[in-house]
Amino acid sequence: MFRPMRPIRPVRAVRPVGRPLARGLVVGGAAYAAGRAGARRAAEEQDQDRAIAELQAEQDRAAQQQAGQQPAYAPPPAAAPAPAAAPAAPAAGGEDVASKLAQLAQLVQQGLLTPEEFAAAKARLLA
Repeated sequence: MFRPMRPIRPVRAVRPVGRPLARGLVVGGAAYAAGRAGARRAAEEQDQDRAIAELQAEQDRAAQQQAGQQPAYAPPPAAAPAPAAAPAAPAAGGEDVASKLAQLAQLVQQGLLTPEEFAAAKARLLA
């Protein structure tokens, strides 16, 4: 007679394949593009940092070479009059001449007088 019926299977909902897949592709593609752009920017920054470091090293080397070629002190201007250029008054004793020579020696040690200026001033004092 009648056969027993099979139980009814629930109908599975079929997931749409098109939209979620497309959305995943768009999100994944955007993430990939952003990652590549970030990596490219990082590489450009590294190249720029390397170039800056090379330029700084080159400038440092040039400054060291210039420092090696320049004299240790700047020569005094030629137009500047010597402080002891005024004729000395006749001294009653040797103290005045000796103190002026000591002052001139201090000026030479400080770099305010050149040895030539010191010799000229000394000659004027002793004359």
